[in-house]
Amino acid sequence: MILEEITGKLKEKVDFSSIQSQHPNVDLAERVLSVLGGVFLTYQGLKQIRKHPFLALQEAAAGGLMLYRAATGFCPVYAVLDKDGTDPGAINITESFIVDRPRTEVYAFWRKLENLPRFMKHLASVDEHDRTRSHWRANLPGEILKLNWNAEITREDENNYIGWQSVEGSMVENAGKVTFHDALNGSGTELTVDISYFPPAGSLGQGIARLLNGLFEKMVRSDVTNFKHYIEGEEYKTYDHKPSIMEKVEDVVNTFK
Repeated sequence: MILEEITGKLKEKVDFSSIQSQHPNVDLAERVLSVLGGVFLTYQGLKQIRKHPFLALQEAAAGGLMLYRAATGFCPVYAVLDKDGTDPGAINITESFIVDRPRTEVYAFWRKLENLPRFMKHLASVDEHDRTRSHWRANLPGEILKLNWNAEITREDENNYIGWQSVEGSMVENAGKVTFHDALNGSGTELTVDISYFPPAGSLGQGIARLLNGLFEKMVRSDVTNFKHYIEGEEYKTYDHKPSIMEKVEDVVNTFK
């Protein structure tokens, strides 16, 4: 009798026939948590079925729904919200701030991508192969996962704009852009920085996504805002503002074009 009542409650909560053909929208980690939560709620409900039958049936129904969610990988709530839990998440960070340095100077510093690890602690290195192509390596605590990718400059407008993105097939898709404007008060430069990280698809991508959306995201956000402290601080004064040998060679080549 109790099982029949629980089954009836479950049928009231969920139309199983309408969702059996749906595609899974819950990833493996959530399905495991759903199993644990479903077992706990079902146990709690059955344990107090005599004292609080109405509450017990509700808990058992919720537990059964979680177990069904775990078994099928489909969540009706996610479906209503149009959310796909199996789709690796991405980091999207946008920050705007003013630094007390001339726009040409700030742009020149950013344009030399090898400078980024000076204030972005989530980057171990950026090696420029030429004026558009570069190799990036992430700096993760304890090197729990080695992330690296190749990127290229997609658009640049000297002293105004620079944009880049990872090349096709990279382990991690990365894209970023920075716009530079003279501050309204006539002193310093206003920057708007947009940086995005998109992990690859598949089970590996889901694992990377969890990493990126946790510790890594905090690091990136902190690094972006840290630029103001860096370029206005003492460490920046020791920075060598001279162009690299590669830049000098390219400048000479460009004069003969």
